[in-house]
Amino acid sequence: MKRVILAGALLLASATACLADGLFWVVGNRATGKCQIVTSNPVIIGDIWFGDGPYRSKADAKLARSTIRACPRPDPDEDKNGDNAD
Repeated sequence: MKRVILAGALLLASATACLADGLFWVVGNRATGKCQIVTSNPVIIGDIWFGDGPYRSKADAKLARSTIRACPRPDPDEDKNGDNAD
């Protein structure tokens, strides 16, 4: 019985890690003075002063970034070149 519970716990833990793939976060970066869209859960320390998310698509993250007051408007050239998503 203990083996079944342990196997179930390991399965649940690995499934949770797999579900995090393909998600996006909006982070504020003090060093650059910009808000970036990243693909990994941000650690709020140092130059990263806030993180918002997760979002299921990059379009959702861009929409959220446009509604965050602390984020300056992105340059149109950045949208053509793509965001700094890791």
